[in-house]
Amino acid sequence: MLRSLTSLLGILALILAVAACGGDEEASTGTNAPEETKEVVIWWAEWAPSVGLQELGNEFEKESGIKIIVKQIPWPSFQKDVFLEFSKKKTDFDVVIGDSQWIGRGASDSLYLELTDWLPTAVDMKTIHPLALRYLCEYPAASGNYWAAPCETDAVGFAYRKDWFEDKKEQAAFKAEYKRDLKVPETWDEFHDIAEFFNRPIEKKYGCALLTGRGYDSLAMGFQQIMWSYGGSWGDPLTFKVDGKLNNAASVEALKFFKKLLTYAPNGSSNFDYMKCLSNFQNGSVAMSMNYFAFYPGIQAEMGDKAGFFKMPAKNGNRKISLGGQGFSISRKTSKAKQDMAKEFIAWFLQKNIQEQWITKPAGFTAHTEVLASEAFLTATPYNKPFAESLNHLQDFWNVPVYNELLAVAVKKLGEALDGSVTEQEALNAIVAEHEEILRDSGFLR
Repeated sequence: MLRSLTSLLGILALILAVAACGGDEEASTGTNAPEETKEVVIWWAEWAPSVGLQELGNEFEKESGIKIIVKQIPWPSFQKDVFLEFSKKKTDFDVVIGDSQWIGRGASDSLYLELTDWLPTAVDMKTIHPLALRYLCEYPAASGNYWAAPCETDAVGFAYRKDWFEDKKEQAAFKAEYKRDLKVPETWDEFHDIAEFFNRPIEKKYGCALLTGRGYDSLAMGFQQIMWSYGGSWGDPLTFKVDGKLNNAASVEALKFFKKLLTYAPNGSSNFDYMKCLSNFQNGSVAMSMNYFAFYPGIQAEMGDKAGFFKMPAKNGNRKISLGGQGFSISRKTSKAKQDMAKEFIAWFLQKNIQEQWITKPAGFTAHTEVLASEAFLTATPYNKPFAESLNHLQDFWNVPVYNELLAVAVKKLGEALDGSVTEQEALNAIVAEHEEILRDSGFLR
């Protein structure tokens, strides 16, 4: 009787599995589905580039008859809302413009439609900046397998108080103290001196604001570019070995330096997310503020010539910059008809003449190498040139399916170091231990 019951349960499980597969097939291919409405719903974060994309979408609708709807989701809930939607049988979006870190999970969990064969038919791959292609579109690294098409490229840089830097009295005082001219810093040592010079808490003026937020990824994005420039890393991208990479002397020195810079920052600066870095610059209290370039249109519009922008400083000639930006990924949990319409829009968007329109939008940062190098792009805004100069120095956090687990550990332990509850070495050692456990359990580290 036990054998019969086991057989019955096995048959029932098989029926349920087949039914589940059939349901997925219907969602992704549109089998037996009614004719689809001619519209594509895109989910993206709430910021200036989303507005520009909707404007281009309106132009596409006039040409094609396919309506483009860009739904903007506030940054703090963007990741949660997207992956909650992916837990459903059918997503309300047809396309998500997701963070680079999501691509491993999107590919491995069959959330994103694979674009390997299609993407080269939609765009000349040689026109895409190689680092944008690598980090925004490809998984695994160097595999030639694509799960996204480039939409928004981005990098972390600095906004600075140009009017303070150009003040004659400030220039004379700085030169008297530091024996060199006051100008945009090329190195982290120069950055330190400028932050120290402008740090005047009694006047409610501060030297810098850095990305240190404990929610999502801002602390990791802020710290990692200093760590890389000093010679540390999150781990070996081929072997996934972390010990000796993340907790070496270079990484410890970088974390100590990062923490020291916070002594020249406003109160609460050890927990500044993207919005707090922006607001502390816009309220006139900070000389230099770290953030993604795509957040800078608002600063430019509000502050005009008072604000300037520069790329990430270097250490001993080594300049590394946190990559940002997102690619178009098509949901596997939408119909075949919707997927085809999404491809039609993405292919249209990637045309050079459309990319030339894209760069006229606030923070419309293209991945098209020729357009990036054009005079039209470089002179369009004060932040476009330092942005373009940043692209060849980009690196990214882990983009494996367990990126979120790795990120949560990194942010928690780095935060403990900033708060002074553990030493820099202890924090990095703790990250190493937990990261290697996560990577080993997920099959990446052997």
